[in-house]
Amino acid sequence: MRSRVAAWTRPVLEPTPVSMRRLALAGVIANTVIMSTGAAVRLSASGLGCPDWPQCSAADVVASKNAGQTLLNTWIEFGNRLLNFPLVIIAALIFIAAWRFRPDGPAGRGTGRQRDLVWLGAAQPLGVVAQAVIGGIVVLTKLSPAAVSVHFLVSAAVLAAAVALHMRCAQGGLGGKVSPQEQGGSGGDRSPRDNTVRRDLQLIAAALVAVTCVMLAAGTVVTGTGPLAGDAGVPRYKLPLEGVTQLHADIGWLLAGLSIALVLGLRLSGAPRRAVRAGWIMLAALGAQGVIGYVQYFTHLPAGLVWVHVTGSVLVWIAVLRLFFTVRERGPVNTARTGPAVTAPSRQPEPLDR
Repeated sequence: MRSRVAAWTRPVLEPTPVSMRRLALAGVIANTVIMSTGAAVRLSASGLGCPDWPQCSAADVVASKNAGQTLLNTWIEFGNRLLNFPLVIIAALIFIAAWRFRPDGPAGRGTGRQRDLVWLGAAQPLGVVAQAVIGGIVVLTKLSPAAVSVHFLVSAAVLAAAVALHMRCAQGGLGGKVSPQEQGGSGGDRSPRDNTVRRDLQLIAAALVAVTCVMLAAGTVVTGTGPLAGDAGVPRYKLPLEGVTQLHADIGWLLAGLSIALVLGLRLSGAPRRAVRAGWIMLAALGAQGVIGYVQYFTHLPAGLVWVHVTGSVLVWIAVLRLFFTVRERGPVNTARTGPAVTAPSRQPEPLDR
């Protein structure tokens, strides 16, 4: 039994680069799921399925029939609350592993922890705690649109920290030894690394992240203005729906222009295949998201399609972040020694005839 417990806890208490990558990926998946199910709560008009916090109602801890809500609405909202428990566990495991990780060996044997991993690992459990508080405010204010917008955007920030941690691990940024695939050779100690993507393209990638943040914020305003704000009786933003929808679409077109420019720049500048591939993935996700957005608008915002659109925005956010971190990745510097220069033999002067 002791050996089994040790085997189960080793990936967290004595993390390796492989276990760190897997835990970081679990954090990305868990945060994506909680954002997607949170959108389902709002779009199914289940936002007040549990009208109290932290209990479901003043009389019940778990889901039960509440006045003005169907039992299905109550369980949808309560189910989203229950998903926070595995999210808390995963976030705690990530932080512990990041704290225990040592670049040069198992925990306790290396030379020191990596601060960036610790901070990115700590952001996730802290974000979950902050989201629990904000979620309580959302319920107690009866789905105030501003509180709901903040709730979604803080989730996007926590997801960004999870993606950053996973990319940090996946790019071989954990110090020590690297694999032959990461090294680009036969393995061994980490080689000097230099950036292989042009500076102007990195700036476009950073602008892409900023514009995506604005688009996510505008999307919360559109939802908080329209008919799917969480419940029929909840307050809305006092804004014209057509106007905020048009603004959201305009931001989407700006995002598309930047994306096309970046992908073409990466392709024509001879950027690494990894960066070009990440660019095409991001562009494909954005294109699909745009198509869904226009279809949902012209079909008068069916809840199921709007949920697909919101979930798609989360996937676009992940793709944009992955592209941003990929273009900033430092590739190995070519330090191979070349042989001595071969020069043409100088022509010897012919002896003079006597």
